[in-house]
Amino acid sequence: MPALATRCFFRAIKTVTTELDISHQRLLLAAQGYSELGLPELALDELELLPEEVRSSPLAMESRLSVLMQAKRWKQALPVGRELCRVAPDKTAGFIHSAFCLHEMGKSREALELLSSGPSALKAEPTYHYNLACYEAALGNVEQARAHLNVSFAMDKSLKDYARNDPDLKPLALAEGKGN
Repeated sequence: MPALATRCFFRAIKTVTTELDISHQRLLLAAQGYSELGLPELALDELELLPEEVRSSPLAMESRLSVLMQAKRWKQALPVGRELCRVAPDKTAGFIHSAFCLHEMGKSREALELLSSGPSALKAEPTYHYNLACYEAALGNVEQARAHLNVSFAMDKSLKDYARNDPDLKPLALAEGKGN
């Protein structure tokens, strides 16, 4: 799921960067380019060049978080995500991404609790329900997982294709007798 989140985030950069100085916009776009090329270290280097007041903005934090997640650096990404939750509690990305980091670190119960504690706007996002399905499946709660998965599919049918190969959802297939 981080690849989907990263693509969505960098699409948002293009619309929000007009509020920033042109040199800061260039650094964010350079980071985006390096990230899209699969060069997270270079993306992080670009983000480090931002002045502190820009680096501590929700936009730059979300950029750093996306790059770290793309690199599967969950332990480094988690504090960035938690800080994003703190400075932008109405933004859903901090909650979705922080919970995902926790899940990837084997802390699915904590991920479920964090995601459930986020802003009510999360419920309007298919990724919220999809990720809840993954966390519930990891915890052995097959029926709750299936219910969340169905909600996510109703909101975004393209998630069905993604779910077919998602190892987090294997417990659902096993419960239906379709697994190995």
